[in-house]
Amino acid sequence: MKKNFDYKKPFLIAEIGINHNGSVKIAKQLIDLAKENNFDCVKFQKRNPDVCVPDSEKNKIRNTPWGDITYLDYKKKIELSSSQIKELIKYSKKKKIEFFASCFDIDSLNMMKKFKCKFNKVPSALITNLEFLDEVAKQKKYTFISTGMCEMKDITKAVSIFKKRSCKFTLLHCVSLYPCPEEKLNLGMIGVLRNKFKCNVGYSGHETNISPTIHAYFLGATVIERHITLDRAMWGTDQSASLSKAGMEMLASILNKPKKMFGNKKKIFYPEEKVMLSKFKYW
Repeated sequence: MKKNFDYKKPFLIAEIGINHNGSVKIAKQLIDLAKENNFDCVKFQKRNPDVCVPDSEKNKIRNTPWGDITYLDYKKKIELSSSQIKELIKYSKKKKIEFFASCFDIDSLNMMKKFKCKFNKVPSALITNLEFLDEVAKQKKYTFISTGMCEMKDITKAVSIFKKRSCKFTLLHCVSLYPCPEEKLNLGMIGVLRNKFKCNVGYSGHETNISPTIHAYFLGATVIERHITLDRAMWGTDQSASLSKAGMEMLASILNKPKKMFGNKKKIFYPEEKVMLSKFKYW
């Protein structure tokens, strides 16, 4: 039997990722946007391009705002330095919003460790990298684990590593398509993951609207992660699957409404109903 629904505001992660395009100014504007719309934290991405970019992709030419450059050079252009991250963490603290990052390699994981962020994040692309998972779990920070780009057996291995290291986590159901068509969202996996692994399950969405995110919440997602952008028409791979200001405002507004509507779970016969009944009661 399905457990009765109890209202609890989901933990909202504003995935800035690389939508700052290497600009600290844009990054700060995105932090402001997240705070204004009552998100609980902002999440960036950190990688060492020399390690993370496959050799087969490094020298491919890509058209970018910096001209036609190699894919490796493009990745380096949008990467934030340690000093820039330090500046953004300081700015986030000033704005009273949590800051953390998805690391894509062990070098970056070790670099971020010095900033003592509250959370870790395993991106979908790294869920099958068992060495990386173990390094994350050894830090024992609360970790959000995205589950795109893998099979159920891979999720099982990841969960086993985190349980072995006694590292608390939330699984995030995710389909790594940007944007993801609605027929491939597979939201039923939220309940499947929760029942199989007996853990909190959230949702990391990459669709072009907020409707599936709302459905994910009512299917039991305790964490919601959405990419955010200043403008979905901006240059970048993730911009079109991100929420702009209007989408963020709408999402935050809808997710806060159930608290007002949920009530106290006690049957109430309102005075206004009694007046209405008097117009019908003839016995």
